[in-house]
Amino acid sequence: MSNPEKLPQNRHNNGQNAIKKQGLLLVNLGTPEELNRKSVRKFLAEFLGDPRVVNLPRLLWLSILYLLILPFRSSKTLEIYRQVWMPEGSPLRFYSQQLADKTGLRLPQHQVELGMRYGEPSIKRALDSFSSNGIEQVTVLPLYPQFSSTTSASVFDAVVDYYRPKYDIPKLNLIRDYYQHPGWQQAVADSITDWQAKHGQPDLLIFSFHGLPQLLDQRGDPYRQHSEATVAAIVERLGLKSEQYKLFYQSRFGKAAWLQPYLEPGLEKLAAEGVRRVQIICPCFAVDGIETLEEIAIRAKETFLEAGGGVLEYIPALNDSGAHADAIADILS
Repeated sequence: MSNPEKLPQNRHNNGQNAIKKQGLLLVNLGTPEELNRKSVRKFLAEFLGDPRVVNLPRLLWLSILYLLILPFRSSKTLEIYRQVWMPEGSPLRFYSQQLADKTGLRLPQHQVELGMRYGEPSIKRALDSFSSNGIEQVTVLPLYPQFSSTTSASVFDAVVDYYRPKYDIPKLNLIRDYYQHPGWQQAVADSITDWQAKHGQPDLLIFSFHGLPQLLDQRGDPYRQHSEATVAAIVERLGLKSEQYKLFYQSRFGKAAWLQPYLEPGLEKLAAEGVRRVQIICPCFAVDGIETLEEIAIRAKETFLEAGGGVLEYIPALNDSGAHADAIADILS
């Protein structure tokens, strides 16, 4: 956890909403509310039921989801969450809320709210708060540095659906992506430098990004290009040579082809080639959740060690660091 900062007593009011005319909605993916099977199943149903996430014929997919996937995957996913759950609850929710609060301290003219695309605190709850406080301009910033139709576009869908039946809406500013923002790039580069100053240099630095079905890439989703551009920018800031880093994609789901190269086979190959120590950073995740804390820090580490590798270290996401809040505030300036 990053160094504490003095946070507002009431994150939904801050005692100044009466004079605020701008709202900032930070949106993350979402998480189960509680560590039990019912809560996990509810979250998965909402998440995997989003047509932006699974682009298959609706009747076919919903039948598969409710008859096959949810009855079996809920228990398995619960055990994954159990490995990373914090005393404060879900790490993704905790760090996201702390980040929103710290960003609010840097933007006193804004009412800053957190919304989850799936689950609570909901996007609707945040937008209701803006409406009740007379907010005249709303900026929506999905906490996905790289745009994808499966993530940021889904957030925008939810915002548009909220305002669709209303007769008066605020001015809306939808931030598509921010992987090119120099403040964010520098914050990521600095996090790598700081980690290596404390823990030493690896044989190889790995950039791992959440995967995407190749079909969506072929249809024009820009996520792959954004991911590659992210790596190029951070590598330039670090002054790395081509042999000092690699890019992989993680988190495949189903049997269809996804963006390659795949992470776990890549780790096995590196270990077989004699690479002993790797460090992995995941610049597509604003804060840590199961995709980093379990899939990378636990499962990918096991894969690498079992294949003969020596050390795998996960470099944490920016989470609720001051540098992260600074970068977000700067994006709005």
